[in-house]
Amino acid sequence: MPMLHQLRQDHANMARMLHVLQLKQKTLASGERPNFQLVREVVDYILDYQDGFTRPLEKVCTERLKELDPSSVEVTERLAKDYRALKAKLKRLSGDLDMILMDSVVPMDRFADDLKAYVDSHRAYLRDERELLFPLIREHFDDQDLQRLAEALPDGTTEKLERLQEAYPELYAELRDAPEPVT
Repeated sequence: MPMLHQLRQDHANMARMLHVLQLKQKTLASGERPNFQLVREVVDYILDYQDGFTRPLEKVCTERLKELDPSSVEVTERLAKDYRALKAKLKRLSGDLDMILMDSVVPMDRFADDLKAYVDSHRAYLRDERELLFPLIREHFDDQDLQRLAEALPDGTTEKLERLQEAYPELYAELRDAPEPVT
């Protein structure tokens, strides 16, 4: 199932992004100033990813699973709720980053706590997708369903990381050096 392999690979890439944020959060929590521009790049990338990748995939998965297994609604609705909460946390972090980069006063301890809460929440969300959603897809989706899922992906998802390397060399270096996450 190449589609599930693609989803696992995307999870691994997101886990690397979260690892970079975790490292910056630990720097901040230790009283040092992290590279906030790098944090901005990661946050922007994740926000773009959520809009361009997660939303179309979620729609196809939710609708089709509802048809195939009505009992899956509980799982998909919970994941959708968790996703909306994640996005709200990330937008708040994004706003705080804007303020920090404009040299406005933002309590760093609160920002560090919010960043940690976001990273922990996003990791839990990825785990829930892996443990709850992926098995449903594996169990219920046939080749046509997987093809529709693949067609819901924006063009060039695999090239996004390559473009990231060119656009944000420092972020790409952090991602390249991040440990291989367990997926």
